[in-house]
Amino acid sequence: MGTTIVLYPSPGMGHLISMVELGKLILKHHPSFSINILTLIPSFNTGTTAAYVHRISATFPAITFHHLPDIPLDPSPYPSMEATIFDLIRRSNQNVEHTLLSISQSSNINALIIDLFCMPAKFVASNLNIPVYVFSTSGACCLAQLLYFPTLHKNTNISFKDMNTLIHSPGLPPIPSSDMVGPLLDRNSSDYTDFLEFCIQYPNSAGIIVNTFESLEPKVLKAIRNGECVPDGPTPPVYCIGPLVAEGGDGSHDCLNWLDLQPKGSVVYLCFGSLGVFSSDQLKEIAKGLEMSGHRFLWVVRTPPSNKKEDRFLKPPEPDLDLLLPDGFLDRTKDKGLVVKTWAPQVPVLCHESIGGFVTHCGWNSVLEAVRVGVPMVAWPLYAEQRFNKVVLVEDMKLALPMDELEGGRVPSTEVERRVRQLMESEEGKAIREVAAMMKKEAAIAMSDTGSSRVALSKLVASW
Repeated sequence: MGTTIVLYPSPGMGHLISMVELGKLILKHHPSFSINILTLIPSFNTGTTAAYVHRISATFPAITFHHLPDIPLDPSPYPSMEATIFDLIRRSNQNVEHTLLSISQSSNINALIIDLFCMPAKFVASNLNIPVYVFSTSGACCLAQLLYFPTLHKNTNISFKDMNTLIHSPGLPPIPSSDMVGPLLDRNSSDYTDFLEFCIQYPNSAGIIVNTFESLEPKVLKAIRNGECVPDGPTPPVYCIGPLVAEGGDGSHDCLNWLDLQPKGSVVYLCFGSLGVFSSDQLKEIAKGLEMSGHRFLWVVRTPPSNKKEDRFLKPPEPDLDLLLPDGFLDRTKDKGLVVKTWAPQVPVLCHESIGGFVTHCGWNSVLEAVRVGVPMVAWPLYAEQRFNKVVLVEDMKLALPMDELEGGRVPSTEVERRVRQLMESEEGKAIREVAAMMKKEAAIAMSDTGSSRVALSKLVASW
């Protein structure tokens, strides 16, 4: 019988892609393993996974996907997307057990690797005597905050959203309470209760795998390993194996041809992840700010969100740029800018030598994609742990400038203009550019054959 590692990501392209990259990394350096990936593709939309899964299956025969049966849920009664997904994952435990037993008929399962949201499956694996590792798809800073969260919970009785103070946690910069990880903000929400339960279980895993590298987050990794984030119990081993980045795109997108015609380091790229959307008013403010800045730009625009609750899981239609952007904007900026509808091949874009800056929603995959190629950032977070990531990127890592919001979350055109100019023209922008260039070198060293991330991978495999 062969040996296999089973990976179980929560629904959502960001989580699936990170897990697949982890599987590919294991296979590349330890080809004696096979990889089995459990996918839970809900009947409501979380990003188009089918084409991606098909492509990976065709390219990597040692990776096998097992589609867990969908349990039809009506999302409308649930208070949030997270609550729907957590319930779906809980209800899928029996299907996980059946699949693990089926895989074990032909292979020895050496480990089950889950992400935080799939923590309910830990109990299934424990019953089958399969060691469970948790893969942190965000950085070590976010991991530290989640490990310390049960301690914060015990020491307070007010919701973070109502505190109006700074939260001090081991190894982290002070975090404004309103910028804590999204689902933790309201103590009375089901998301808070679920996260608390998951985070209490976190340290009981056999190990924690993090998509980061040692020199990107040294201070917080030291705090985690010293046990400061789990003061009342042992901390499992932490393996930093990143930056893991999906290559993405075949290099034939029209925007890459346009970038070929632009001067080196001259273009600001604006993109806000697979779920990042703005109101039509905010899109107009961004457009005005870009035009006033006078800088070249490549901007990915999505259709604004629907106000209907039942539409939140549906794939939005393609944006109507003439309707959404200011009159004449596309004509006036056609020599300086390119607006792309819905999607661009982000990794090839960020790798392109004409890109000089990145306005990002601070999703961790996007952050690593920029770090790996040394692109400085402007941080404009939208949801999940992104506000938290912004504080870390700006205050701790010095890799980004902050995009400042007005009351209610609106960012005016003057702020967009100011930050684009600052990134591309000022001494502050230059300082961030220098840190980004240094981290690009550090990332390459970490992923080299003798680098820290390769050593961590070897230790992880040895633990199996």
